[in-house]
Amino acid sequence: LQLAESGGGLVQAGGSLRLSCAASGTTFSENALGWYRQAPGKQRELVAAISASGTNTNYPDSVKGRFIVSRDNDKKSMYLQMNSLQPEDTAVYHCNAVNPYGLNYASRYYAWGQGAQVTVSS
Repeated sequence: LQLAESGGGLVQAGGSLRLSCAASGTTFSENALGWYRQAPGKQRELVAAISASGTNTNYPDSVKGRFIVSRDNDKKSMYLQMNSLQPEDTAVYHCNAVNPYGLNYASRYYAWGQGAQVTVSS
């Protein structure tokens, strides 16, 4: 799979953004995927994961209740709706593989795209 993120931007605290992940390749619907973020000087963090069918999702406590992940397998796309954004959500967001059995960090990843910069001002 090749993955490309879009939809980032600058938003005030409390605002919302929707990120998109467009995929090319024939196996999109067979893969559990997720959204990762990395802020300067911090480790990459998995913030949302979704099963191949879209039936199951997983979020860490830091974003639970604020972020919603979804996917459209017919369009080979995944989305991240981010609400009630806070300055600590500022990061570059990437989409990539997740472990399908626990919807957590994968052991192998596809090539990372450029990501989508999300900046939340206070």
